[in-house]
Amino acid sequence: MAELVLQTTYAELLQQVEAQAFADAFPEPGGFIAKTVKGRRYWYFQTGRGKDRMQRYVGPESPELLDRIHKHRLARDDARGRQTLVSTLVRSFAMPRALPQTGAAVAALARAGVFRLRGVLVGTVAFQTYPAMLGRRLAASALQTGDIDIAQFKEISVAVGEKIPPLLDVLRAVDPSFRAIPHPSERRKSVSYAAQNGLRVDVLTPNRGADSDAPQRLPALQSDAQPLRFLDFLIHQPVRAVLLHEDGVLVNVPAPERFAIHKLIVSRRRGGGSAKAGKDIRQAEALLEALATGRRYELADAWNEAIARGKAWRQLLIEGASGIAPVPRDALLKTIRWTRALLDGLDLGFPNPRPRYDFDRQAVVFTGVDPGGEMLCAISTDAMRDHFRGLTPGEALARFREHPSLFQALARGKYRAAPIEEPGIVLLRSEEIPQLMAATRP
Repeated sequence: MAELVLQTTYAELLQQVEAQAFADAFPEPGGFIAKTVKGRRYWYFQTGRGKDRMQRYVGPESPELLDRIHKHRLARDDARGRQTLVSTLVRSFAMPRALPQTGAAVAALARAGVFRLRGVLVGTVAFQTYPAMLGRRLAASALQTGDIDIAQFKEISVAVGEKIPPLLDVLRAVDPSFRAIPHPSERRKSVSYAAQNGLRVDVLTPNRGADSDAPQRLPALQSDAQPLRFLDFLIHQPVRAVLLHEDGVLVNVPAPERFAIHKLIVSRRRGGGSAKAGKDIRQAEALLEALATGRRYELADAWNEAIARGKAWRQLLIEGASGIAPVPRDALLKTIRWTRALLDGLDLGFPNPRPRYDFDRQAVVFTGVDPGGEMLCAISTDAMRDHFRGLTPGEALARFREHPSLFQALARGKYRAAPIEEPGIVLLRSEEIPQLMAATRP
């Protein structure tokens, strides 16, 4: 019930923030017109006549956009109501609120039109929007605020035909201490901006050609941007979200399933020992568990799309998935219907199994360890009774202690080859024992 109330509250906030952001973006008298470009319709807001006529970009046509256009003049400013919804999400459901300086900067970017012109908020600040969106708390360690990262496709930046004020001017209106940081290879260009309080804003764009560090100009944002590999997958088909700051800030963020898969990839590109790689893994783990429950079809589709991009993508994804904790890894594997044998280097060891009888599970349980961490292994009471003369809990434990290597081999066999049933657990059932016994014989 609490999860349903959380999701309903967030949906109401998102609807109100969308309506107000749309009204704020086009407050003056005017009208909406459509243009068809390469077979797709795009909408613009037109004001004035003759020489004074101006057109501002609204967005590509969609049912949601047509509905917002229809309701444009019905919008009413109700900041207090939105603040109440934000407060409810933060206080009653422990959803993460943006730090004041971070929220203020993102709000300024939103008012300037960054997200209307199809910029996308990425990185940890975007990750902070997912708990409310998914209706679940995510690990606090994965939510720690980092830099503000804004991304945009270069071709979109050119095509929208509109631009915001210079990005540095937008940021200085919030904090005059913001300064442009010269790019290491081209000192007269900047892709990053920093304030005295340590807040940093980075501008990014996908790199689809040969690897290059050369800054690329994003005319819509009036800033240069750092090209990055794999970013095109992340920001393709972004979704609307609310950053919990004051009365809510409407932003575009990557679809959460794309965010999780992208983190698996970049964790390998950074190298396993870096602090950023560790944060990438924690964020991927937190999202994968939530997505495997609430958005499993979307997660499977995003995984299959990434895998289809070629051998390099496949290898990075396999390496990334192999390095995360057992429960989120198994949740992913169950969703995409892979066995653990398809990942590199996964095997189950038993440095100190310590068998015990679990009356709740009605099984002898023992601990295995794989590269991601501990795995709970269990053999059911029925299996012990039917195949190993373990008629009582005491006898079942005795049979295990007499032949621990046998039960460990059975668990290892199912761990590798069988479909995932419950993330983080290997349960040996009676009907599986004959086939597993046959597979373990030399």
